[in-house]
Amino acid sequence: MKVVTWNIQWARGADGRVDLDRIVAHARRFADFDVLCLQEVSAGYEELAGSDGGDQFAGIAGRLPGHEALAGVGTDAPHPNGGRRRFGEMILSRLPVGAVFRHLLPWPPDPGVMSMQRVALEATIITRAGPWRVTTTHLEYYSPTQRAAQVEALRDLHREAAAHARTARPGAASDGPFDRVVRGGPSILCGDFNFRPEAGERVRLLSPIDATAAYRDAWELAHPGEAHAPTVGVHDQVQWPGPPFTWDYVFVSEDLATRVRRVDVDAGSDASDHQPVLLEIDDTA
Repeated sequence: MKVVTWNIQWARGADGRVDLDRIVAHARRFADFDVLCLQEVSAGYEELAGSDGGDQFAGIAGRLPGHEALAGVGTDAPHPNGGRRRFGEMILSRLPVGAVFRHLLPWPPDPGVMSMQRVALEATIITRAGPWRVTTTHLEYYSPTQRAAQVEALRDLHREAAAHARTARPGAASDGPFDRVVRGGPSILCGDFNFRPEAGERVRLLSPIDATAAYRDAWELAHPGEAHAPTVGVHDQVQWPGPPFTWDYVFVSEDLATRVRRVDVDAGSDASDHQPVLLEIDDTA
């Protein structure tokens, strides 16, 4: 199974041009992905540089008709001219999808610091090896306080979801919303975490979680002893002057660690200020 995660910066490339066709073309060139996880998808925000305010959630879904499109909206606000506008994430899967959850992450007040509501979009993907959770997120950039709280929430969500996966409960299709829809235990967590490899938040995310299979950095599993390839500032030196660095990761729960086959960063794409990251993982039964 191939999973690509990418902060697309509302499809704005290093040249300042917003182009959804280019985003999809670059993602497809990088990998024949089964699951595509996107951050910074926009609808109705014409204030964003280069944007016409169009609905990118619908635009991306329409460009990938063979994939089930799921949206996770963090910011849902009224548009000044009427209607609403949204900002958040997407998961697009050509594999069957079970339960889907949209988790609003903690947003503790941090006076004087710009911030926005953040979301973790979780989908259970039905693989050949069984149901696995794929969660994509984008943690707070400006506020370390909020980012730390969001890391704790991701750990708690993983603990809770793993417990749900191994605990039988009543419920069937005839019970309507009480139906026990399949939720995966093994987990893939990816996105833009706004912390560097040496950061304390990353250490905390990877630390033990009671009896739950803790997260591992898939890059380290595929490239032991090798520094993570940079994912920010590779092409856009206007927004990110200085040496490129890493904010984008794929983490897998310990019970998937031996299945990781490949993790790559597409250093060639200039369609965003971030680089796409690929996880190739053995999903055979």
